[in-house]
Amino acid sequence: MGTMIRNFKEGKRPEFDERNRLIIPAVQVIKELKPDWVIFENVPNMVNTMILDERGNLVNIIDHLLAELGTEYFGKPEVIDVADYGVAQHRRRLITVLTRTESGKRQFEVCRTLLPEPSHGSTNTLFGQPWLTVRDVIGHLPPLSSEKGKNIDPHNPLHKVPLLDEKKLRWVHYTPEGQTALNNQCINPSCLFQGNRIHGAKHDSEGVNKANTDTPLYCEKCGSLLPRPYTIDKKTGEKRIMKAFVSAYKRMFWDEPCSTLTQNFQYACSDNKLHPEQDRVLSLYEGLLIQTIADYGFSFEINGGLVPDGLIRDTIGESVPPLMIDKIAKHILEIS
Repeated sequence: MGTMIRNFKEGKRPEFDERNRLIIPAVQVIKELKPDWVIFENVPNMVNTMILDERGNLVNIIDHLLAELGTEYFGKPEVIDVADYGVAQHRRRLITVLTRTESGKRQFEVCRTLLPEPSHGSTNTLFGQPWLTVRDVIGHLPPLSSEKGKNIDPHNPLHKVPLLDEKKLRWVHYTPEGQTALNNQCINPSCLFQGNRIHGAKHDSEGVNKANTDTPLYCEKCGSLLPRPYTIDKKTGEKRIMKAFVSAYKRMFWDEPCSTLTQNFQYACSDNKLHPEQDRVLSLYEGLLIQTIADYGFSFEINGGLVPDGLIRDTIGESVPPLMIDKIAKHILEIS
Protein backbone atom coordinates (compact mmCIF):
# COMPACT_ATOMS: atom_id res chain seq x y z
CA MET A 1 0.00 0.00 0.00
CA GLY A 2 2.91 2.36 0.81
CA THR A 3 4.36 1.77 -2.66
CA MET A 4 1.03 2.66 -4.27
CA ILE A 5 0.88 5.96 -2.37
CA ARG A 6 4.47 6.86 -3.32
CA ASN A 7 3.82 6.03 -6.98
CA PHE A 8 0.63 8.10 -6.92
CA LYS A 9 2.47 11.11 -5.51
CA GLU A 10 5.07 10.72 -8.26
CA GLY A 11 2.36 10.85 -10.89
CA LYS A 12 2.30 7.13 -11.62
CA ARG A 13 -1.42 6.45 -11.67
CA PRO A 14 -2.19 2.90 -10.48
CA GLU A 15 -4.92 0.67 -11.83
CA PHE A 16 -8.14 0.76 -9.78
CA ASP A 17 -11.22 -1.42 -9.74
CA GLU A 18 -13.98 1.14 -10.19
CA ARG A 19 -16.41 -1.12 -8.36
CA ASN A 20 -14.63 -0.29 -5.11
CA ARG A 21 -15.81 3.31 -5.49
CA LEU A 22 -19.38 2.14 -4.93
CA ILE A 23 -18.62 2.87 -1.29
CA ILE A 24 -18.93 6.60 -2.13
CA PRO A 25 -22.65 6.61 -3.11
CA ALA A 26 -23.32 4.05 -0.36
CA VAL A 27 -21.94 6.49 2.22
CA GLN A 28 -24.04 9.27 0.75
CA VAL A 29 -27.18 7.15 1.13
CA ILE A 30 -26.29 6.47 4.78
CA LYS A 31 -25.74 10.18 5.45
CA GLU A 32 -29.10 11.01 3.89
CA LEU A 33 -31.23 8.27 5.47
CA LYS A 34 -29.37 7.99 8.79
CA PRO A 35 -30.25 4.34 9.51
CA ASP A 36 -29.69 3.15 13.08
CA TRP A 37 -27.53 0.25 11.90
CA VAL A 38 -25.30 -0.33 8.88
CA ILE A 39 -23.64 -3.57 7.75
CA PHE A 40 -20.89 -3.84 5.15
CA GLU A 41 -19.37 -7.12 3.96
CA ASN A 42 -16.41 -7.85 1.74
CA VAL A 43 -13.18 -9.84 1.40
CA PRO A 44 -10.62 -9.48 4.23
CA ASN A 45 -8.11 -7.68 2.00
CA MET A 46 -10.57 -4.82 1.59
CA VAL A 47 -8.89 -3.21 4.62
CA ASN A 48 -5.89 -2.55 2.36
CA THR A 49 -7.86 -1.31 -0.65
CA MET A 50 -7.20 2.21 -1.93
CA ILE A 51 -9.68 4.28 -3.91
CA LEU A 52 -9.86 7.76 -5.41
CA ASP A 53 -12.38 9.81 -3.44
CA GLU A 54 -14.63 12.48 -4.95
CA ARG A 55 -11.81 15.02 -4.76
CA GLY A 56 -9.34 12.75 -6.54
CA ASN A 57 -7.39 11.93 -3.40
CA LEU A 58 -5.97 8.45 -2.88
CA VAL A 59 -7.51 7.11 0.33
CA ASN A 60 -7.98 3.82 2.12
CA ILE A 61 -11.54 2.61 1.60
CA ILE A 62 -12.17 1.87 5.30
CA ASP A 63 -10.63 5.19 6.37
CA HIS A 64 -12.91 6.92 3.88
CA LEU A 65 -15.98 5.16 5.26
CA LEU A 66 -15.24 6.02 8.89
CA ALA A 67 -14.12 9.58 8.12
CA GLU A 68 -17.24 10.38 6.11
CA LEU A 69 -19.60 9.07 8.78
CA GLY A 70 -17.72 10.96 11.46
CA THR A 71 -18.44 10.47 15.14
CA GLU A 72 -22.14 9.82 14.59
CA TYR A 73 -21.56 6.09 14.04
CA PHE A 74 -19.69 3.61 16.20
CA GLY A 75 -18.17 0.28 15.16
CA LYS A 76 -15.23 -1.15 13.28
CA PRO A 77 -14.33 -3.62 10.52
CA GLU A 78 -13.61 -7.16 11.74
CA VAL A 79 -12.40 -10.27 9.92
CA ILE A 80 -14.39 -13.34 10.88
CA ASP A 81 -14.48 -17.00 9.81
CA VAL A 82 -18.06 -18.16 9.31
CA ALA A 83 -17.07 -21.62 10.58
CA ASP A 84 -16.96 -19.98 14.03
CA TYR A 85 -20.67 -19.25 13.70
CA GLY A 86 -21.98 -22.68 12.73
CA VAL A 87 -21.30 -22.84 9.00
CA ALA A 88 -19.48 -26.00 7.82
CA GLN A 89 -17.02 -23.94 5.80
CA HIS A 90 -13.93 -21.89 6.45
CA ARG A 91 -14.85 -18.60 4.82
CA ARG A 92 -13.12 -15.46 6.05
CA ARG A 93 -14.98 -12.21 5.47
CA LEU A 94 -14.58 -8.59 6.50
CA ILE A 95 -17.72 -7.52 8.36
CA THR A 96 -18.21 -3.88 9.34
CA VAL A 97 -21.16 -3.16 11.64
CA LEU A 98 -21.86 0.48 12.52
CA THR A 99 -24.56 1.98 14.73
CA ARG A 100 -25.81 5.39 15.84
CA THR A 101 -28.01 4.08 18.67
CA GLU A 102 -27.17 4.70 22.32
CA SER A 103 -27.56 1.01 23.17
CA GLY A 104 -25.23 0.06 20.34
CA LYS A 105 -22.72 2.70 21.43
CA ARG A 106 -22.70 1.30 24.99
CA GLN A 107 -22.24 -2.23 23.62
CA PHE A 108 -19.29 -1.14 21.50
CA GLU A 109 -17.66 0.81 24.35
CA VAL A 110 -17.82 -2.23 26.64
CA CYS A 111 -17.12 -5.08 24.20
CA ARG A 112 -15.25 -3.27 21.40
CA THR A 113 -17.35 -5.21 18.91
CA LEU A 114 -20.88 -5.18 17.54
CA LEU A 115 -20.70 -8.76 16.30
CA PRO A 116 -22.16 -11.74 18.17
CA GLU A 117 -19.85 -14.01 20.11
CA PRO A 118 -18.58 -17.01 18.09
CA SER A 119 -20.55 -20.15 18.86
CA HIS A 120 -18.25 -22.80 17.37
CA GLY A 121 -14.56 -23.61 17.24
CA SER A 122 -11.97 -26.34 16.92
CA THR A 123 -12.00 -29.03 19.58
CA ASN A 124 -9.20 -27.33 21.52
CA THR A 125 -10.90 -23.93 21.88
CA LEU A 126 -13.19 -22.57 24.58
CA PHE A 127 -16.16 -22.13 22.23
CA GLY A 128 -19.29 -24.03 23.16
CA GLN A 129 -19.61 -26.29 20.12
CA PRO A 130 -17.14 -27.88 17.70
CA TRP A 131 -17.12 -26.68 14.11
CA LEU A 132 -19.75 -28.27 11.90
CA THR A 133 -18.12 -30.64 9.41
CA VAL A 134 -18.73 -31.76 5.85
CA ARG A 135 -20.03 -35.05 7.25
CA ASP A 136 -22.48 -33.24 9.56
CA VAL A 137 -24.07 -31.36 6.67
CA ILE A 138 -23.96 -33.64 3.61
CA GLY A 139 -23.11 -37.09 4.98
CA HIS A 140 -26.75 -38.23 4.81
CA LEU A 141 -27.25 -37.60 1.08
CA PRO A 142 -27.54 -40.36 -1.54
CA PRO A 143 -24.21 -41.19 -3.22
CA LEU A 144 -23.41 -39.90 -6.69
CA SER A 145 -20.62 -40.40 -9.21
CA SER A 146 -19.40 -38.30 -12.12
CA GLU A 147 -20.26 -41.16 -14.48
CA LYS A 148 -23.13 -40.90 -16.94
CA GLY A 149 -26.33 -42.19 -15.37
CA LYS A 150 -24.97 -41.90 -11.83
CA ASN A 151 -24.54 -38.15 -11.55
CA ILE A 152 -28.10 -37.09 -10.70
CA ASP A 153 -30.38 -37.97 -7.80
CA PRO A 154 -33.78 -38.76 -9.39
CA HIS A 155 -35.51 -37.40 -6.28
CA ASN A 156 -33.62 -34.11 -6.06
CA PRO A 157 -32.79 -32.25 -9.31
CA LEU A 158 -30.26 -30.05 -7.50
CA HIS A 159 -28.30 -33.02 -6.17
CA LYS A 160 -26.32 -33.44 -9.38
CA VAL A 161 -22.69 -33.22 -10.44
CA PRO A 162 -20.84 -32.63 -13.71
CA LEU A 163 -19.58 -35.62 -15.67
CA LEU A 164 -15.87 -36.44 -15.77
CA ASP A 165 -14.11 -38.23 -18.60
CA GLU A 166 -12.54 -41.64 -18.05
CA LYS A 167 -9.02 -40.44 -17.26
CA LYS A 168 -10.20 -37.83 -14.73
CA LEU A 169 -12.44 -40.40 -13.06
CA ARG A 170 -9.39 -42.61 -12.73
CA TRP A 171 -7.38 -39.83 -11.09
CA VAL A 172 -10.18 -39.05 -8.67
CA HIS A 173 -10.99 -42.68 -7.89
CA TYR A 174 -7.53 -43.42 -6.49
CA THR A 175 -7.33 -40.23 -4.42
CA PRO A 176 -7.55 -40.79 -0.64
CA GLU A 177 -9.55 -38.52 1.66
CA GLY A 178 -7.79 -35.23 2.29
CA GLN A 179 -5.20 -35.85 -0.43
CA THR A 180 -4.57 -34.57 -3.95
CA ALA A 181 -4.61 -36.81 -7.00
CA LEU A 182 -1.17 -35.38 -7.77
CA ASN A 183 0.15 -37.57 -4.93
CA ASN A 184 -1.50 -40.83 -6.04
CA GLN A 185 0.77 -43.87 -5.86
CA CYS A 186 1.32 -46.94 -8.05
CA ILE A 187 -1.73 -49.10 -8.83
CA ASN A 188 0.14 -51.72 -10.88
CA PRO A 189 -0.90 -54.98 -9.07
CA SER A 190 2.60 -56.41 -9.43
CA CYS A 191 4.23 -53.33 -7.89
CA LEU A 192 1.97 -51.08 -5.75
CA PHE A 193 4.97 -48.96 -4.76
CA GLN A 194 3.81 -46.25 -2.34
CA GLY A 195 7.01 -44.23 -2.13
CA ASN A 196 6.82 -42.12 -5.28
CA ARG A 197 7.69 -38.47 -4.74
CA ILE A 198 4.68 -36.30 -3.93
CA HIS A 199 3.63 -32.96 -5.40
CA GLY A 200 4.74 -30.60 -2.65
CA ALA A 201 5.43 -26.89 -2.81
CA LYS A 202 8.42 -24.77 -1.94
CA HIS A 203 9.48 -21.14 -1.93
CA ASP A 204 11.54 -19.91 -4.84
CA SER A 205 14.47 -17.49 -4.58
CA GLU A 206 12.03 -14.56 -4.34
CA GLY A 207 9.98 -16.16 -1.58
CA VAL A 208 7.04 -17.06 -3.82
CA ASN A 209 5.33 -20.35 -2.97
CA LYS A 210 5.40 -22.57 -6.08
CA ALA A 211 4.42 -26.16 -6.72
CA ASN A 212 7.14 -28.65 -7.55
CA THR A 213 7.96 -29.13 -11.22
CA ASP A 214 9.68 -32.51 -10.84
CA THR A 215 6.73 -34.56 -9.61
CA PRO A 216 6.91 -37.99 -11.29
CA LEU A 217 4.11 -39.18 -13.56
CA TYR A 218 5.47 -42.69 -13.86
CA CYS A 219 6.19 -45.04 -10.97
CA GLU A 220 9.79 -44.63 -9.89
CA LYS A 221 10.03 -48.36 -9.22
CA CYS A 222 8.20 -50.13 -12.06
CA GLY A 223 7.67 -47.35 -14.63
CA SER A 224 3.86 -47.70 -14.77
CA LEU A 225 1.71 -44.63 -15.43
CA LEU A 226 0.54 -43.26 -12.09
CA PRO A 227 -3.13 -42.17 -11.72
CA ARG A 228 -2.03 -38.55 -11.50
CA PRO A 229 -3.38 -35.59 -13.51
CA TYR A 230 -1.46 -35.08 -16.73
CA THR A 231 -1.54 -33.19 -19.99
CA ILE A 232 -0.54 -34.45 -23.44
CA ASP A 233 1.92 -32.58 -25.62
CA LYS A 234 0.09 -31.88 -28.90
CA LYS A 235 3.25 -32.23 -30.96
CA THR A 236 4.90 -35.28 -29.42
CA GLY A 237 1.98 -37.00 -27.70
CA GLU A 238 4.08 -37.17 -24.53
CA LYS A 239 2.23 -37.28 -21.22
CA ARG A 240 3.41 -34.72 -18.67
CA ILE A 241 2.39 -34.11 -15.07
CA MET A 242 -0.16 -31.33 -14.91
CA LYS A 243 1.09 -27.96 -13.70
CA ALA A 244 -1.09 -27.31 -10.69
CA PHE A 245 -1.08 -26.22 -7.08
CA VAL A 246 -1.05 -28.85 -4.35
CA SER A 247 -4.74 -28.16 -3.65
CA ALA A 248 -5.89 -29.14 -7.17
CA TYR A 249 -7.81 -32.41 -7.58
CA LYS A 250 -7.88 -32.64 -3.80
CA ARG A 251 -10.48 -34.36 -1.62
CA MET A 252 -12.06 -32.69 1.39
CA PHE A 253 -11.87 -34.20 4.85
CA TRP A 254 -15.14 -35.65 6.13
CA ASP A 255 -14.68 -34.40 9.67
CA GLU A 256 -13.61 -30.82 9.07
CA PRO A 257 -15.32 -27.75 7.60
CA CYS A 258 -14.61 -27.44 3.89
CA SER A 259 -12.58 -24.62 2.40
CA THR A 260 -14.26 -21.57 0.88
CA LEU A 261 -16.84 -22.41 -1.79
CA THR A 262 -16.13 -20.26 -4.83
CA GLN A 263 -17.93 -19.99 -8.16
CA ASN A 264 -15.60 -22.77 -9.36
CA PHE A 265 -16.51 -25.34 -6.72
CA GLN A 266 -17.93 -27.72 -9.34
CA TYR A 267 -14.62 -28.11 -11.13
CA ALA A 268 -12.51 -31.10 -10.07
CA CYS A 269 -9.31 -29.10 -10.51
CA SER A 270 -10.54 -26.37 -8.18
CA ASP A 271 -9.16 -25.84 -4.70
CA ASN A 272 -9.98 -28.72 -2.29
CA LYS A 273 -13.37 -29.41 -3.85
CA LEU A 274 -13.51 -33.19 -4.41
CA HIS A 275 -16.03 -35.10 -2.32
CA PRO A 276 -14.33 -36.82 0.66
CA GLU A 277 -14.86 -40.32 -0.76
CA GLN A 278 -17.14 -40.38 -3.81
CA ASP A 279 -15.75 -39.91 -7.33
CA ARG A 280 -17.01 -36.40 -7.93
CA VAL A 281 -17.11 -32.80 -6.79
CA LEU A 282 -19.83 -31.39 -4.56
CA SER A 283 -23.32 -31.29 -5.99
CA LEU A 284 -25.23 -28.02 -6.35
CA TYR A 285 -27.46 -29.08 -3.46
CA GLU A 286 -24.49 -29.86 -1.24
CA GLY A 287 -23.13 -26.39 -1.99
CA LEU A 288 -26.46 -24.86 -1.02
CA LEU A 289 -26.46 -26.84 2.22
CA ILE A 290 -22.90 -25.94 3.17
CA GLN A 291 -23.52 -22.26 2.38
CA THR A 292 -26.73 -22.55 4.52
CA ILE A 293 -28.82 -21.21 1.62
CA ALA A 294 -30.91 -24.39 1.57
CA ASP A 295 -31.87 -23.85 5.22
CA TYR A 296 -33.78 -20.68 4.36
CA GLY A 297 -36.17 -22.01 1.72
CA PHE A 298 -34.81 -20.14 -1.28
CA SER A 299 -36.27 -21.34 -4.57
CA PHE A 300 -34.21 -21.83 -7.70
CA GLU A 301 -37.17 -22.54 -9.94
CA ILE A 302 -38.47 -20.21 -12.63
CA ASN A 303 -41.26 -20.83 -15.10
CA GLY A 304 -41.57 -24.42 -13.93
CA GLY A 305 -37.88 -25.26 -14.31
CA LEU A 306 -34.55 -24.70 -12.58
CA VAL A 307 -32.47 -21.60 -13.19
CA PRO A 308 -29.14 -22.25 -14.98
CA ASP A 309 -26.51 -24.13 -12.98
CA GLY A 310 -24.08 -21.25 -13.44
CA LEU A 311 -26.42 -18.85 -11.65
CA ILE A 312 -26.67 -21.23 -8.69
CA ARG A 313 -22.87 -21.59 -8.57
CA ASP A 314 -22.49 -17.80 -8.70
CA THR A 315 -25.04 -17.37 -5.91
CA ILE A 316 -23.12 -19.77 -3.68
CA GLY A 317 -19.70 -18.37 -4.54
CA GLU A 318 -20.61 -14.70 -4.16
CA SER A 319 -23.00 -14.81 -1.21
CA VAL A 320 -22.58 -14.45 2.52
CA PRO A 321 -23.96 -17.55 4.28
CA PRO A 322 -27.49 -16.53 5.32
CA LEU A 323 -26.91 -18.07 8.75
CA MET A 324 -24.14 -15.54 9.37
CA ILE A 325 -26.36 -12.58 8.49
CA ASP A 326 -29.20 -14.12 10.52
CA LYS A 327 -26.99 -14.25 13.62
CA ILE A 328 -25.76 -10.69 13.12
CA ALA A 329 -29.34 -9.41 12.70
CA LYS A 330 -30.58 -11.23 15.78
CA HIS A 331 -27.66 -9.87 17.80
CA ILE A 332 -28.51 -6.35 16.66
CA LEU A 333 -32.12 -6.84 17.79
CA GLU A 334 -30.93 -8.06 21.18
CA ILE A 335 -28.83 -5.00 21.89
CA SER A 336 -31.10 -2.37 20.27
